[in-house]
Amino acid sequence: MAKIINEVSRTFNEYLIIPGLTTVDCTPDKVDLTTPLVRYQKGQSSKINLKTPFVSAIMQSVSDDGMAIALAKEGGVSFIFGSQSIEQQAGMVKRVKKHKAGFVQSRANITPEETLRDILNLKEKTGFSTIGVTADGSPNGKFLGIITGRDYRINKDSLDKKVKDIMRPLPELAVGELGISLTDANDIIWDHKLNTLPIIDKDQNLKYFVFRKDYDNHKVNHNELLDDQKRLIVGAGINTRDYEERVPALVDAGVDVLCLDSSDGFSEWQKNSIQWIKERYNDKVAVGAGNVVDRDGFLYLAEAGADFIKVGVGGGSICITREQKGIGRGQATAIIEVAQARDEYYEKTGQYIPICSDGGIVQDYHMTLALSMGADFLMMGRYFARFDESPTRKLLIGSNYVKEYWGEGSNRARNWQRYDMGGNSSLKFEEGVDSYVPYAGKLKDNLDITTGKIKSTMCSCGVTTIAELQAEAKITLVSSTSIIEGGAHDVIIKDTKN
Repeated sequence: MAKIINEVSRTFNEYLIIPGLTTVDCTPDKVDLTTPLVRYQKGQSSKINLKTPFVSAIMQSVSDDGMAIALAKEGGVSFIFGSQSIEQQAGMVKRVKKHKAGFVQSRANITPEETLRDILNLKEKTGFSTIGVTADGSPNGKFLGIITGRDYRINKDSLDKKVKDIMRPLPELAVGELGISLTDANDIIWDHKLNTLPIIDKDQNLKYFVFRKDYDNHKVNHNELLDDQKRLIVGAGINTRDYEERVPALVDAGVDVLCLDSSDGFSEWQKNSIQWIKERYNDKVAVGAGNVVDRDGFLYLAEAGADFIKVGVGGGSICITREQKGIGRGQATAIIEVAQARDEYYEKTGQYIPICSDGGIVQDYHMTLALSMGADFLMMGRYFARFDESPTRKLLIGSNYVKEYWGEGSNRARNWQRYDMGGNSSLKFEEGVDSYVPYAGKLKDNLDITTGKIKSTMCSCGVTTIAELQAEAKITLVSSTSIIEGGAHDVIIKDTKN
């Protein structure tokens, strides 16, 4: 007979945090969200500490080099998706490691023979108003000019008007040469009263843009997550099939941390992969593993050598593993049990292995609950997919802007390796869906609001660090009626859109 666990499998929505004493010294500006990313020995510290307890999910629709750069600047880490060729993924890692603060690779480009209609479509798709004109329409093609909203009038210019007749051509532009310092680039911007400075190489290829609006951001951005060579830190997702070819390429590209990406990480496939990586690259790269939902899964991967362990099966907003296969666990229950196992393992061995909560986040306060229940950091997909920096298209559906978002278990992603159980290499059935999420704007603006909520809740608990939150927070189960009570009720909400 199967072993029956009678404890209810619970979600974050079934809990609330009880306030503690807020002292005069407990204010949001004093809250420190630093948290370990990889395992460390008692008395030492983690080789990588996140300054924001967030990492972006290993998904085609979430984590490319653009997202990795933006999130690392805010103190988090992106795990660039592995469901692409080894060369493409390594190329993304290289672009992150070569990124210079203030130097932005153009993500909206067009050829001179295209039209104003194409410009407007590109602007709507990407959300970017500054468009580079290159000979082949690529980010690093021969630079011919630039287009901004000041260069055309939608109401008067024909939609068939050619880009070459609208753009400001290279001879009319101030440009910087590749190798210029950020200080000198900003001096040119200010001296010539520019909003954008193109940076080109000796062969006239477009390399970067430097924007006036970024000047103040870079002066006050203290959360950038950097390695010992002052380069941005970046992660990458891998699978248990081609790791012997993929990992060497990613290490050569400069990746800082890897993560085995699987809907079910409690497997010998993951153990074998971890041990192969540790034997060859132990001092060069860390590797996380997962996903698991209980003590047994955690201990198995901990003993295998995982540097962090992801928790969660079937709780993602686009994941249908539970309804397809009938496996999984409520995310809150999974985190609580694995965190207890993590703490016991630390006491027994002196090795602290951070755990990552992956899935189950619906409201922002669920993030604070996950951290208080024992998660060291959170991996999120839907949250990050909504932003300008995610790699998907921005679309107008009805009267609302959305961004595309699809699961790695969907036929669109075709990431059969993530759901690999051995045997033939094909996706037999879907474990994810293809969807949209509401467009939310820039990552930084939203992240500031989210971390502000977390810091405020921590102050209400009387704590200023995540470790204190985990030790001191009081958490209570709630009834369905108290959930209703917690929102706006018994009033008529004003329509503020008119």
